[in-house]
Amino acid sequence: MNVYNKSSVIEFYKKHGNAKVPLEVWYEEVEAKWWKSPNQLKQDYGGTVSVLKNGRAVFDIKGNDYRLVAAINYEHGWVFIKFIGTHAQYDRIDANKVDLYKPSKKKEN
Repeated sequence: MNVYNKSSVIEFYKKHGNAKVPLEVWYEEVEAKWWKSPNQLKQDYGGTVSVLKNGRAVFDIKGNDYRLVAAINYEHGWVFIKFIGTHAQYDRIDANKVDLYKPSKKKEN
């Protein structure tokens, strides 16, 4: 698959250092795949991915400390990162609609 906007991954792990290795592993794994359907995605990631409508998927990163929402075009092999954030930030968005969510600068509890 071709993962677009890797800069979002880098920007995120610069702020959340413990996410660097898990996000880099995720990126390399996805780049090495070519899913033709959500079922193939589910076969590879099992319980660590939730398949949503409209070609979207939510990946659990680093034991579910972080969430990554991606829009996947199975026909063309494209993966567009739409959101990366903490579990708490994820709880405040609509994963079916979010588009490059920028978390507020407000400190989390």
